Amino acid sequence: MSERLQAGDTAPAFTLPDADGKEVSLADHLGRKVIVYFYPKALTPGCTKQACDFTDNLEVFAGAGYDVIGISPDAPERLGKFRETEQLKVTLLSDPAHEVLEAYGAYGEKVNYGRTYQGVIRSTIVVDEQGRVERALYNVRATGHVAKLLKDLEVGA
Repeated sequence: MSERLQAGDTAPAFTLPDADGKEVSLADHLGRKVIVYFYPKALTPGCTKQACDFTDNLEVFAGAGYDVIGISPDAPERLGKFRETEQLKVTLLSDPAHEVLEAYGAYGEKVNYGRTYQGVIRSTIVVDEQGRVERALYNVRATGHVAKLLKDLEVGA
């Protein structure tokens, strides 16, 4: 199981392809806060709800100085379809080798309906302007997570 990050840790650097195959790096966002969220699979009900919630609140996050990046093991083509189908505005990145998922502690053992398997652990990591972990939230719920994050970060109304 990958090591979970803690507040104060340096956020692992990454460069991954987005839905258009363009490389996006965490370093591209230095000087801004970044919400990096990890989700299991594009075009599934929970992941769609979470991505839509982030999209609906993107301007609120941006106004408070936060960029939002979603990362899953999906191929860029599937991310593109996800973005088009749901009219998503968040940056979606592809990590099929699970390297970034593992570096962030967002990939490991899960139990679902009594079955144990390896998979994506729905997680959100808030990275500060200097690239340090401000908050590390693991096993978050797809529904209601964005509202709770807005409240916890004291962003928006």
